[in-house]
Amino acid sequence: MDTPLAIFSGRSNPALARAIAESYGTELGDVTIKEFSDGELYVKFEQSIRGEDIFIIQSTPPPGDNILELLLMLDAAKRASVKRVTAVIPYFGYARQDRKDQPRVSIGSKLMANLLVEAGADRVLTMDLHAAQIQGFFDIPLDHLYASRAFIEYFKSNPIENLVVVAPDVGSLKTSRAYSKKLGTSLAFIDKRRPKANESEIMNIIGEVEGKNVLIVDDLIDTAGTLTNAASAMKERGALNITAICTHPILSGPAYQRIEDSPIDEVLVTDTVTLRQPSNKIKVLSVADIFAKAIQRIHTNDTISALFDN
Repeated sequence: MDTPLAIFSGRSNPALARAIAESYGTELGDVTIKEFSDGELYVKFEQSIRGEDIFIIQSTPPPGDNILELLLMLDAAKRASVKRVTAVIPYFGYARQDRKDQPRVSIGSKLMANLLVEAGADRVLTMDLHAAQIQGFFDIPLDHLYASRAFIEYFKSNPIENLVVVAPDVGSLKTSRAYSKKLGTSLAFIDKRRPKANESEIMNIIGEVEGKNVLIVDDLIDTAGTLTNAASAMKERGALNITAICTHPILSGPAYQRIEDSPIDEVLVTDTVTLRQPSNKIKVLSVADIFAKAIQRIHTNDTISALFDN
């Protein structure tokens, strides 16, 4: 007898969860999540999940309630005797704290991995980790999806001529090179120094951008300082239209205003994180279909490597 499947959602990104369930061909399961008067979270599955293969969809951007909500859902699922529970985390928060780069700091992403395992996750499904080595922090299977599938399909349908792909820093160079190869374009990157967190200073542009349309590639945009500084530097060096893509639109603090005031023509993002406000410059591409296909393959114990090919 086949193991039943059920998909549930936390409250961080219900629109994406509904889209994933719809793409899969089902509906979200019934779960109650509420807060007591003092803010303490309460989770209860309102249907039997005994012996089922369940998937809990919850991105974990700040505030901390998002990760705590996911942990409580995992714990409740295990105590309800599920056969297997997969934490589907479209955006894995705390991924930027992936190493001890200064004295007396925590490795937040390792702590998050430990908490997820301790809460009862049997496996994790996520997308575009800020640092690939985070996969090694888990002692359970982790499937790492790539939003490039959605972006590449978009640009194949909406090609940009005379294009150069630009990496805004050395950390995004590998990803940018992959986009450059798939789109058949030249590649440039920015040698950047960061005086302190959330501040960046453009140093040198390596590669030719004058008279070209620019595509800036990054995995996430937080305050948009790096992105807009890069765009301004490109424009000063004779770039034409400037497009940016990122998987996770965190867009905190002054990010929206910086993008609005910048020479960027369009920012393409995915729906791994819910936008705080609309913007004429920001266009959202859905990754629901990618996650739905991955969930189907995990449920049937098939390989998901086919989802990495564009």
